[in-house]
Amino acid sequence: MALVKERMTFLMAVDRIRVIITNKQKEIKIPTGLRMLIRRCCNAVLKLEEFEGSAEINIILVDNEYIKNLNKQHRDKDMVTDVLSFPMGKDGKYEINPETGAKVLGDVVVSMEKVVEQYRSYGHSMQREIAYLVAHGVLHILGYDHESSGLEKVKMREKEEKVMALLGLPCTSSYVLSDDN
Repeated sequence: MALVKERMTFLMAVDRIRVIITNKQKEIKIPTGLRMLIRRCCNAVLKLEEFEGSAEINIILVDNEYIKNLNKQHRDKDMVTDVLSFPMGKDGKYEINPETGAKVLGDVVVSMEKVVEQYRSYGHSMQREIAYLVAHGVLHILGYDHESSGLEKVKMREKEEKVMALLGLPCTSSYVLSDDN
């Protein structure tokens, strides 16, 4: 009975989040199941953060050129990056979609070319890489900032890894480098 109740709670949480996925790139074929994984990832982050109420998140899949232009325009960094986040709220206050009543959390932009480059470099699956970047981006739109301090970076990384574990995509090795490297 407890398992059924836990599954029902998870399913109810899925109903409260709308994830709009837009593919604006043509270089990388989007594998079957990737859109569902992205939705599950967004839901897992919001569940982990005990987010209350309905929510909407936009996930935009782009190429390197597109994300480089956004990075230059919005962060004054003329370089390719893997993920950018554009929060729509501040301090837990969000715009409300008048049609749905959902809180509009923001946009997460992911470079699919960087996803492929990084999953090959790190030796894990494309699914883990995209899920990690989406989790990272959603945590940013919820207010986390790993650039503000070392402690914030560690807290954010721990949350990302908890989400990966919830999705069945745990890290296969430590992210802490030894002194030998």
